[in-house]
Amino acid sequence: MPAMPKRSRTSRSEDVNEAAFRIVQEATRDRDSDQTEKPGKNPAAVALGRLGGLKGGPARKAALSPKRRREIARKAAKARWKKAEQG
Repeated sequence: MPAMPKRSRTSRSEDVNEAAFRIVQEATRDRDSDQTEKPGKNPAAVALGRLGGLKGGPARKAALSPKRRREIARKAAKARWKKAEQG
């Protein structure tokens, strides 16, 4: 029985030099730059937006009655099941 051919990890074919270049780029890139915001954004505005996003859900939950939350949950579940039936 002949040996199975090795499968590549990616679907695109890559030249050995291209693969080496990509590996070196990934190995030497600055890890801190991945954590920073896009240039041009105001860090204070980003923090404020995140703060609003973090407290928005719990604040909405506190403002809704249990009956209304149940109605919203049922409507969402129906939408999910309808989507599952179609696709």
